[in-house]
Amino acid sequence: MRISVIGCGYLGAVHAASMAELGHEVVGIDVDRRKVTALCQGRAPFYEPDFPELLRHSLGSGRLSFSTEIDDAADADVHFLCVGTPQKHGEYAADLRFVQAAAESLLAVLRPGQLVVGKSTVPVGTAAELAAVFAEKVPGALLAWNPEFLREGFAVHDTLEPDRLVYGLPAGDDGATAERLLDDVYAPIVARGTPKVTTDFATAEMVKTAANSFLATKISFINAMAELCEATGADVKQLADAIGYDDRIGRKFLNAGLGFGGGCLPKDIRAFMARAGELGADQALTFLREVDNINMRRRIRMVELAREVLDGSLLGKHVAVLGAAFKPDSDDIRDSPALNVAAQLQLQGAVVRVTDPAAVDNARRLWPQLDYAPTPEEAAAGADAVLVLTEWKQYRELDPEGFGRVVRQKRVLDGRNALDREAWTAAGWTYRALGRRTD
Repeated sequence: MRISVIGCGYLGAVHAASMAELGHEVVGIDVDRRKVTALCQGRAPFYEPDFPELLRHSLGSGRLSFSTEIDDAADADVHFLCVGTPQKHGEYAADLRFVQAAAESLLAVLRPGQLVVGKSTVPVGTAAELAAVFAEKVPGALLAWNPEFLREGFAVHDTLEPDRLVYGLPAGDDGATAERLLDDVYAPIVARGTPKVTTDFATAEMVKTAANSFLATKISFINAMAELCEATGADVKQLADAIGYDDRIGRKFLNAGLGFGGGCLPKDIRAFMARAGELGADQALTFLREVDNINMRRRIRMVELAREVLDGSLLGKHVAVLGAAFKPDSDDIRDSPALNVAAQLQLQGAVVRVTDPAAVDNARRLWPQLDYAPTPEEAAAGADAVLVLTEWKQYRELDPEGFGRVVRQKRVLDGRNALDREAWTAAGWTYRALGRRTD
């Protein structure tokens, strides 16, 4: 099939290359000329495992191209909208300007019989509004909503081998036609027996935000338990292990620590609350406000714990922060808990040096006032304390014996409960972590 992907950021670029990998002829459209140039040259504009190889392979096949001109999308059978929906400045609501601009530009080339597929995470009701616009401007054009479920660090796998497909479809014959087209797009994935949910626009729009809200709630639940563990002397990791054996609960997303960040969970739960308020159903989601509050308290507590470990004062203390990305296997620093803590430590008088395997360049652009180092050893040279704030494999596998020779004081704060406590304490380190006993 001929496919266009409007918006070639993280979601769009991965989706475009993946659709070409499935055998389609794909053009990615973006207004950012530098990004398009990089993609055309096979250079990934962000860090994502396996994506550079997929990008180069898809370009080499001749099935993938990129352009800044919307006219190059005119002959596509299916158009995917993959633009961002960030949080509005000063509000909880999602900013839909990019979605609206992408839809407006697509109207210039859209033809009857073509299918527009929304993948962006949008407030419920957005698809119906766009469908009405397309029906008025281009009668016979179709709209479907097909939410994405990409995990940063696993985006290629999640696109090519998703755990489910969700189709939000219009009623009647238009819905049946849209479903057939989407089945053609995802033919190899459908053929594998991947679960498929066909539903209405509103339900499809809610799936992603409901899923993210559930995951955020699960993370904040175990972090609330960590607060209680600190008050009672209990151990949150053992608590999580114990309740995680219950298959109704499960162990995933029960890792207590610094909490969630990134470009999805924080802004999605806030947009969900905002939209519920607009619909007069705000009481249904008031619990998400506390989920958000618990998450933000983790950052404050991490700074307090650092001060406690550093003999009650941060002033003049040298602190190494291992991690800048909001999660491992990513260079995404949006709403990064690690960088937030690093900045707070510096504001309160600490001498902070940050390192990260992939996110230092992005961090330096956003937080130029922080000091950066290329390796954990250089970041920790002469440090009074080391904070592990992003659970990169490189940090989990550090040798505590050798690493102890570069610091001034062997004090480690495990912000992700990712380290082997016994190994670090055996090597002479003072080990502290959120929600863990000190013994």
